[in-house]
Amino acid sequence: MRVFPSILFLLLLFSLSGCFRRWRMSDRQIQKHFAHRAVKPTFFTIENDSLKLHVASIGADTLPPLLLIHGAPGSWYGYLRMFDDSLLHTKFHILSVDRPGYGKSRKGRKAITSLTRQAQWIAHALNLNHSGKRAIVLGRSYGSPVAARLAIMYPNRVKHLFLIASPLDPDKEKFFWFSKWGKMAPVKLFLHRHLNLATAEKYTHVAELRQLRPLWSKLNVPVTLVQGGKDWLVDPANLDFAKKVLMGKPAEYIFLPEAGHMITSSHADMVKSLILRSGSYRPPKSNEVSAN
Repeated sequence: MRVFPSILFLLLLFSLSGCFRRWRMSDRQIQKHFAHRAVKPTFFTIENDSLKLHVASIGADTLPPLLLIHGAPGSWYGYLRMFDDSLLHTKFHILSVDRPGYGKSRKGRKAITSLTRQAQWIAHALNLNHSGKRAIVLGRSYGSPVAARLAIMYPNRVKHLFLIASPLDPDKEKFFWFSKWGKMAPVKLFLHRHLNLATAEKYTHVAELRQLRPLWSKLNVPVTLVQGGKDWLVDPANLDFAKKVLMGKPAEYIFLPEAGHMITSSHADMVKSLILRSGSYRPPKSNEVSAN
């Protein structure tokens, strides 16, 4: 009776692994991508005895910093489109990190699932900037609560916070029928370490978000939240949660009824405009906006 579900899962497993491979880039592919571009990224490694942070940087380090934090799984080059945008990297010093455990930010085998520890370590990337100006911090998907935690801990270093397709409500965390299989040791052998790390994060995320919940009242920087109505991974009701915990804060909520999860790709021009506008941020008369 269990043969068919097992076969179905194995097919799904290889499908996910193959899909993930298509989104990965090797060093050679990255070099090829930038080979004929006038401006190329610079790479830094920040390291101590227990953690390592890989940072890709583009734009003069005397420009205002724009710190980008990816989801799960992911890597710095998930924001490659922003690195390719000449307007953005002439306006900002763009810093995109591999979150601890991902990409080249791996040190040891233990998953770093603590939002606080990740935020503390990622904040070191801002030391690469020499403008003396506060950063625009953008987090998407599972990178959003990390970005929020960073802004709460270091308000003097953050000018504006962007949270895109953000799982913030611990009671709205989505689990799928196959999620539990990813925790099984035999299954982990078939999966890339990024997928295993994403699974580890998935099963600690509820507890981490519950620890974050009482801290939202301490967020004292302007924040813009963008959520799609057809997001299969993050419940759109997370936007309602944000409105409750950020009540009275300088917050803007943008709801895109037809958008899915990958808003930074599907609505790249809109996200770019929001980032450029954030340099002179003024909350709109109505702090809730719906767009197509």
